Amino acid sequence: MESIEKKLKDEMQHTPVSYPDFDQMFESIQRGELRDKDTALGGARSARKRKAAIAVSIAVALTAAPVYAAINYDWTDVLSTRTGIQTALQQGLGQSIEQSVTKNGVTLTVHTAFTDENRTVLLYSLNPGEGNSQHIYYESMQLVDREGTPIEGNYVQNWNEELGVYQGYFESDWVMSTENSEVSFELNNIRWTEDTSYAIDFEPEKPANQTFVVQRDGIDTISIDAFEQSEEQLMLKSSISLIDPADKVWSWYRLEAQKPSGEVIAAAEPSVFGAPGQNQEYTTQQIYNTSEINEEGTKFRLVYDREVDRADGEWDLQFSLSKKQMENGTVKKQLDIPIEEIPGGSRVTEMVVTPTQIRIVLNHEEAYTRVPYLNYQLNVGGKLIPGYDANLEGKHKSELRFELSPEIELSSVGTSPITLIAEHRADQIKGREEPVLLTGISEEKQSFTQDYEGYPVTWTYYTKDNNLYIESESSDLNFGGINQTYYGQGFDKVYGVPSIQDFAGNGKNKRMDVYENYRGANELEIYAYMYGIEQPEAELRVALTDGE
Repeated sequence: MESIEKKLKDEMQHTPVSYPDFDQMFESIQRGELRDKDTALGGARSARKRKAAIAVSIAVALTAAPVYAAINYDWTDVLSTRTGIQTALQQGLGQSIEQSVTKNGVTLTVHTAFTDENRTVLLYSLNPGEGNSQHIYYESMQLVDREGTPIEGNYVQNWNEELGVYQGYFESDWVMSTENSEVSFELNNIRWTEDTSYAIDFEPEKPANQTFVVQRDGIDTISIDAFEQSEEQLMLKSSISLIDPADKVWSWYRLEAQKPSGEVIAAAEPSVFGAPGQNQEYTTQQIYNTSEINEEGTKFRLVYDREVDRADGEWDLQFSLSKKQMENGTVKKQLDIPIEEIPGGSRVTEMVVTPTQIRIVLNHEEAYTRVPYLNYQLNVGGKLIPGYDANLEGKHKSELRFELSPEIELSSVGTSPITLIAEHRADQIKGREEPVLLTGISEEKQSFTQDYEGYPVTWTYYTKDNNLYIESESSDLNFGGINQTYYGQGFDKVYGVPSIQDFAGNGKNKRMDVYENYRGANELEIYAYMYGIEQPEAELRVALTDGE
């Protein structure tokens, strides 16, 4: 996440910036979703089978406390998107850790570890102590190997109201290179937060930028722009400047609109939170129905997290991880299957099957080639399991990952035919060399439609608050949108900053770039860095194994 933000800051004016910081965006969205979950979490872990009765009795004696602890936790909810881990847990797999550390009245416990040839996952709980059940945030959570090298990952957790603890999992793509590995699990500096708000006198019918000084709880200002999306919808772009930009990592900021009755007005479309601004601002994108948002008496407020308590320090647990248990169900299969439908000399080179996940590895001759589809499934002996693109950072490699489910018997995977299914093709293509000419640039909106690589694209442009805005949209929804514009050539290129954050596959292709403090001529030649083409009905099938 830090590397993306640094790149945006350092290269905004000279390098195409195609996407926002999705990690931070989804973390922000996720924090909001998880707060609404008060369901008690659970999932019993059965004792491991032993060949001899004596061994069984010894195992029961030695693990009585850990098994009892595991039975009290139901992991179903928190593992809802990690069915492979949930399935392995139900089958009695997983390495029992059951270690705890308490500091400042807060207890961190690592219960179970899953380490295989695809990833490392830890199930943990955190007891915040008496009276500390507010929303919680950690400054950092990571694994550290025996050499002291941090192993980064992601965590998801839910609050268990009944037991008074947070239950979560920490997941990393890290794969141990040896059978056993000494590691430490570290959690640093805990903050407890609560939702609070600040009323603002925003007037959505005004086209000019509106900035409000906040000067409280670490917030400097909030700046809001209203953009007409259509006759029925209005997009509100908010930019929150923070006194300490680091605060944007742990807080969730959003604009809230209320009817005169006090009822919160729901957004007309999914909102985007946390895309970084040019100067480290926290930005949001919220789209409302114009008739609702412009109703007389509508009130607005900035809603955000405020720190109410904190516990500084490090919660550190040291233990040894082992791959031995998971190795029995692990199979690596080398493949060499060319995929002509994917550009860049793409081939499936490996399939790694573990008790929790199937990982498909692809190599590409052309750097930064990606698999141009949005939806993935594996057909394993007639049973379908969904998957996702792992979004690797490597130049010539990509991975698709599929969570195993209870319907798939691990023993049958090696003998079943397996087919990769990819649906809804979405290609990103380099923009054409011919420019698009904008004339008579002024505060008055101007539009024209022209053919762009076989698709009708409508360009709309205007200036507002000394900034130049360029919008593009096509009536043909097979056109995936213009991915960033620029003007100039060579080292003199100036890229527009995408001001509409959108996602492929949502049936929309409207885009908007902003050139801040534009002082150029009233005539400008612009170019598209990339543009998208979508084929929702397109399907790719690749037979990976024939079975026995």
